[in-house]
Amino acid sequence: MNMKRIVSIVLVTATVVSILAGCTDNKNVKEREENSQQESQDFKFNVEPETFKLEVESGGITETVSEPLPKMIVSDFKDKGDQITWTYPEKDIEVEIEKKKQYLDLTIKSRKDDESAFAWPLVKGEGYMLPLHQGKYIPSGDEVWKEYLQDATLKGIESFSMQFFAVDKSKYSLVYIIQNPYNNELIFDTEQGIEFALNHEYPSINKNKEYGFRIYITEKDPVNVAKTYKNYLIEKGEFKTLAEKAKVNRDIEKLYGAPHVYFWDRSVISEENVKWDQLRGDFPKQLKLWIQDLLNTKVEDGAELVSAFDEMTSLDYIDKYNKNRILKSLSSVLKLKEFYNADIFKDTDKESQELLNKGIDNLNPVELIELNKMLLKSVLGNLVDPIDKWADANTVDVIKDMKDSGLDQMWIGLDDWQEGFIKPELVQAANDQGYLIGTYDSYHSIHKPGEEQWETAKFTDTSLFEDATVTNKQGNKIEGFQGVGRKLNPTLAMPSVKERVNSILDTGLAFNSWFLDTDGTGEVFDDYSPTHMTTEKEDIKARMERMEYLQAEQGLVVGTEGGNDFANKSIAFAHGIEMPSFSWMDEDMNKNKDSDYYVGRYYSSTSGVPELFAKQIPIKDNYKKIFLDETYTIPLYKLVYNDAVVTTYWWGWGTLKIEDEIANRMLYEVLYNVPPLYHIDKNEWKKHKETIINHAMVWSDFSKKAITKEMTDYKVLSDDRLVQMTKYGEDLSVVANFSEKEYMYEDSKIPAKSLLIMDGDRELIYKPEVK
Repeated sequence: MNMKRIVSIVLVTATVVSILAGCTDNKNVKEREENSQQESQDFKFNVEPETFKLEVESGGITETVSEPLPKMIVSDFKDKGDQITWTYPEKDIEVEIEKKKQYLDLTIKSRKDDESAFAWPLVKGEGYMLPLHQGKYIPSGDEVWKEYLQDATLKGIESFSMQFFAVDKSKYSLVYIIQNPYNNELIFDTEQGIEFALNHEYPSINKNKEYGFRIYITEKDPVNVAKTYKNYLIEKGEFKTLAEKAKVNRDIEKLYGAPHVYFWDRSVISEENVKWDQLRGDFPKQLKLWIQDLLNTKVEDGAELVSAFDEMTSLDYIDKYNKNRILKSLSSVLKLKEFYNADIFKDTDKESQELLNKGIDNLNPVELIELNKMLLKSVLGNLVDPIDKWADANTVDVIKDMKDSGLDQMWIGLDDWQEGFIKPELVQAANDQGYLIGTYDSYHSIHKPGEEQWETAKFTDTSLFEDATVTNKQGNKIEGFQGVGRKLNPTLAMPSVKERVNSILDTGLAFNSWFLDTDGTGEVFDDYSPTHMTTEKEDIKARMERMEYLQAEQGLVVGTEGGNDFANKSIAFAHGIEMPSFSWMDEDMNKNKDSDYYVGRYYSSTSGVPELFAKQIPIKDNYKKIFLDETYTIPLYKLVYNDAVVTTYWWGWGTLKIEDEIANRMLYEVLYNVPPLYHIDKNEWKKHKETIINHAMVWSDFSKKAITKEMTDYKVLSDDRLVQMTKYGEDLSVVANFSEKEYMYEDSKIPAKSLLIMDGDRELIYKPEVK
């Protein structure tokens, strides 16, 4: 049978104007559709069912939507005018192509109940616009990307921040909107130029046996491509602006113009709070022996700290190294329930006695640490400052200085809630200054009860490890992060989510934000466990439910790692869209401690910012090309979500991390409206304060205006792609010059490594300076 179907059809050539802010009620959806009208043009499409080769024709130019597959037997071919269907009987696959007003609607359905798969389309073009994180333009013949994508298989819902891709042809682009985002893989072939196929698996546990695409024709331009997808989201009711979210929680407006800062201080008592010369000679012997015993028996790696107390009394002075060891020891034992010893702490005041009367096992973590601080003070007396001063030098004073320095808005993150237990004053100080502050939290991995390696992998319900973890289709448990423990099935985790969140907030900590690890990354699973079979779609739904719980029931400003767009209605911010984690790809970065590229240890001798975040490093040229190079990056995500989700870097790649890229990243942060991200303790704040403040004064003023607007335009202005322009709304735009030479834009000279901000009639030239 030799069939070719040629159909005249109206498809979209996307000439998209500004879309109004996203509202979900019918009136506003209609208004937005009226304000996003697209010019239409007659097209034809040709299809060869035996090979599933699909072509479109526009303006006399024919382009291939999918390259031919090996010939297959075709049956049940039907032509219903604007709908064509057929079957591949040997594969039990049904195909339907339907003519719509503005696009081709294509569905591929399996009739099998067991595991099966089908690969379509096979795409080939001059270049690709792929939503890899923020977005990349990849020329088909680019050697850097050919090497990176060689034999690569990417999980679609995880690797793509949005569910579409675009292929540049000779005169126009083809946009493929993926209508079933689950169980898809992109399989790349780079032997000649770059090309790839989308392979869809039909899991036996999933009753939905369909996947498919809307296929549009647009101009060869990221703006038209991204706005086509945004219109699709609006049509489906899957778009929600920050302004809409802020109607429910006004705290979301605190994100506007807010740099993102991870604050590190795990010390219960600070160096400035101790009279070291007196302590060296007067440290009570019984207390010293008790602390050493606790370090040996109750503190992980505590035995390494024991000798600091002996050396303290034998040396002529206490050097910085031993001060840090003693402070770390004190901070460790002050978190223990076992710290109270009636033979040592005899002189208790009324406040500490009231807590003791409650019973130590009945105290929440904040109360426990407060009690232990009072117990320690009762023995050390004037050798240490009054307790209400212990948080000042390391936390409260720094937070106040940030505000006094002009940082009006700020999102502050803690690496886990334990830091809040240690320093409730930090949480309160952030609130008092009008900042957002939240804790990192995770329900991704669960460790074997009694063998937990980190706090987030420990759950009160110890049955979860055996009864609620994910099994793959081979019948094996899927390993947790870094190969430790197992992956927790999110459909069974909600009781533990509520228990954990409430136990933290019930301590009185005034968190007004929450950060969920991995929930927005798309790292989701089909769970074949016989007692709780779960599809990827159900996995995602459960993650959204816990985001909604935190947002709606707890009133928190919710963010997540990743920020892939299935989460867009439930989150306010995301870390990772602008730069993902990639140090795991190279041994010099993650293992070779002698390498200049080594990112650093998750360790701090001062209980402040770990080396992993404070250490500044270079990165290899191939990673610069893939993850930083402005000539490849395009703002696909921002063109869709600028006014809906605040996006910045994965926390390991903060603004200051890559030593020879800091100025470029500052330019990028204004051009793309990306919050700078820092890691701060008292020492890092002092070291980088001038750089942070100078940049924030420009970036924050710009971002407060840009965040409430849609990104309406993006242009590459120079042949080397190093001069780029973005536009927000009608009258706010930026031209960034990443090159080493001056660029003339209209009547304005933009120096090398500088940018021009145009806000109505106002113009500002900004050149970042790194102190």
